[in-house]
Amino acid sequence: MSSTPPDMGSPEKTPTDWRGDAMQRRIRRRYRSERRFKLIGLAAVMMSAGFLVFLLATMLSNGIGGFSRTEIKLPIDFPKAGLTLDASRLAGPGADMALAGAGIQGATDGAAIAAFGKDGDQLISDGAWLTVRSAVKADPALLRGRATIAVPASDAIDIAAKGEGSNEDKAQVAKLKAAGVLTTGFNLSFLQGADSTDPTMVGIWGALKGSIFTMIVTLVLAFPVGVFAALYLEEYAPRNRWTDLIEVSINNLAAVPSIIFGLLGLAVFLNTFHLPRSAAIVGGLTLALMTMPVIVIAGRNAIKGVPPSIRDAALGIGASPVQVVFHHVLPLALPGILTGTIIGMARALGETAPLLMIGMRAFIASPPERLSDPATVLPVQIFLWSDQVNRGFVEKTSAAIIVLLVFLLAMNGVAIYLRNKFETRW
Repeated sequence: MSSTPPDMGSPEKTPTDWRGDAMQRRIRRRYRSERRFKLIGLAAVMMSAGFLVFLLATMLSNGIGGFSRTEIKLPIDFPKAGLTLDASRLAGPGADMALAGAGIQGATDGAAIAAFGKDGDQLISDGAWLTVRSAVKADPALLRGRATIAVPASDAIDIAAKGEGSNEDKAQVAKLKAAGVLTTGFNLSFLQGADSTDPTMVGIWGALKGSIFTMIVTLVLAFPVGVFAALYLEEYAPRNRWTDLIEVSINNLAAVPSIIFGLLGLAVFLNTFHLPRSAAIVGGLTLALMTMPVIVIAGRNAIKGVPPSIRDAALGIGASPVQVVFHHVLPLALPGILTGTIIGMARALGETAPLLMIGMRAFIASPPERLSDPATVLPVQIFLWSDQVNRGFVEKTSAAIIVLLVFLLAMNGVAIYLRNKFETRW
């Protein structure tokens, strides 16, 4: 009796067999999805980089002219100018008062008219007489004869000298260049001066110094308070409903709109404690309130990320709980804490709304010398200049943005260096 042997051909393919057609289609779809995801990610990165390059290129193209200034060589015959000024008074402490009433502004306009015609005073800046006054103060011997002083050109001439403006102004620029009295060079006064109503005389140092003072106050207050609060909440605070309420409150404060902190600063620091209005110390106090929750949250996460074995090992060799925290936990958590500080300080540096609420939008004609002096900051200064109708303020606004970005990069660079220096890998 014979039996037919069973069919020993290829086994039947199941839906889960990776060699089957169904599984192969699924694998191909998965690979296509992965390639699409990579392409989408690459496109997102390229788009972000493109927007960044566009932003930087726009700022540079619009603001690079703000770092240069056009000047006109103005001949002045001081003995014929009719100045009511005694040169001997310029050596004493009353030099500024003597120069204030000497009639230098009229003498400067008169010299421009004599040198360039009846509209000559329109070729020089409204603040050109300030340059003449500074030259006379630096060298009183100029009053005894004739001197040629390079004064800033008017806004229209300055714009035309940089390739823009009306044809009439460009023709005037060509005429002045042919006469050899027009020069364009680096605008050092933009980095040394303060605000002004004349775009050819404005400077950024007043706002930059105000930002430095404000950031110092913010960092000195927010960093230690935020770190110690994070240490207490994470290492010492009992777990109860009050602690939970504090944690929720801190998380909510980190998301509160910045203008609310401005209202808080107005109500507490100005109306209650009567601190000086528009001062860097008030701005720093207000921004410290806004920055502190960010530092607390980042600090808690960094402290929580320290492995428990570090604490156990330190306690095992006899360290006290305080020594464990300050000798082991805090140094290891410091890079994460500094990361949160960088984010908080960068946000504070670019804030405008809370500082407007406490009056830091005033016209500040001289850089602050103390924390209690009236001051403004770079973002507010940019906001004020962007609201001007004068064409000359456009490039000054972009130039101020460049200074703000450089200041931000420098501040973040220092913080990142410190973070990397204290970073420990285990």
